[in-house]
Amino acid sequence: MTRLRLHRENHLVERIGWLRAAVLGANDGIVSTASLIVGVAAASTAPGDVLIAGVAGLVAGAMSMAAGEYVSVSSQADTEKADLARERAELAASPEFERDELTEIYVGRGVEPELARRVAEQLMAKGALAAHARDELGISDTTTARPLQAALTSAATFAVGAAMPLLMVVVAPAEWLVVAVSVASLVFLALLGAIGARAGGAGIWRATVRVTFWGAFAMALTAGIGRLFGTVV
Repeated sequence: MTRLRLHRENHLVERIGWLRAAVLGANDGIVSTASLIVGVAAASTAPGDVLIAGVAGLVAGAMSMAAGEYVSVSSQADTEKADLARERAELAASPEFERDELTEIYVGRGVEPELARRVAEQLMAKGALAAHARDELGISDTTTARPLQAALTSAATFAVGAAMPLLMVVVAPAEWLVVAVSVASLVFLALLGAIGARAGGAGIWRATVRVTFWGAFAMALTAGIGRLFGTVV
């Protein structure tokens, strides 16, 4: 008799909660801080003032990312809780209808009606709410909203990303500040795109080009505005 050897599979989708927040935070940290530094430096501001502006952008951006992620993901969590509460009430009021509803879901996925009914009955006997949450609402432990995790991850990675262009302000000569920050930030963005794609199992080149292109566009636009207003003022 052949024995099945079971093993745990680590699927990449399990990383989606923290990975999305991490990539978003780091990308925003690099792009927004580098753009701020390039824009201020292009207006012929003293290096000390550029550094102060960059540090202020780091702190404000990290706090903004944390608050924004917490609020938005909390809204998602509230919606999930409301849907689960509604489903729990429906299960208590009409379990037969909910069983038929679950059966139809499985039939729609290609399961034969009689087998789909038996599957629905067995899954509901084990955990009716869990079965409906997963198969009807699309809510599972893997994809459920985690506000605090998203907030902390975004704030931390934003600070790390923002620190990279700030470091160039400290080490680069004043006359080469704009060029040094721009080039270094594009390199950082390319690395971020590659790391994020690698962690998520996606194509590295497409992610790298996408992140780098939009970062370059943001910095070029901000530098142009800074130079324009610096000349006018």
